[in-house]
Amino acid sequence: LERPMQAVEQHDLIQRLYQDHQLWLQAWLRRKLGSPMGAADLAQDTFLTLLLKRDLSAILEPRAYLATIAHGLLVSQLRRNDLEKAYLDALMHLAPTEVPSPETRAMVLQTLLKLDQMLDGLPSHIRHAYLMLQLEGLSYLEISQRLGVSTRTVGTYISKALLHCLLFKQNAGWA
Repeated sequence: LERPMQAVEQHDLIQRLYQDHQLWLQAWLRRKLGSPMGAADLAQDTFLTLLLKRDLSAILEPRAYLATIAHGLLVSQLRRNDLEKAYLDALMHLAPTEVPSPETRAMVLQTLLKLDQMLDGLPSHIRHAYLMLQLEGLSYLEISQRLGVSTRTVGTYISKALLHCLLFKQNAGWA
């Protein structure tokens, strides 16, 4: 009968993983990023993610496991950077009187990042339909014409997106 890993065992495992694989992970990330400081930060974030995991007893290939976590963090970081750049680019096209305050910009960017996180994992066609509805205010008919699907299919896409968002919010503990 398997039992959950105890906190002390978990701590010892993470310490061993850090000692045995941290330099390798940092070098691997340095090759991917081309930045020693970025690689060091992302390696630390990877081990921080490990600290937050409940059970690490199923790790069979530590380097593959660490690389998977680091890759996911890297992709998330790149997406955040792209989203922030797109938002800042959009702000550059506003008239000076329409540019929001730094506080408002920070709040909007934080909201965009949360939305991106929430919609992550949805198939692109469902995410696209949902964003057309929410951001562009298009009707189901207009979305169906753009996507080349029936309005009934658009309804299915929107239902799936809403359910996904609801489940995400519950699992993430959002209000």
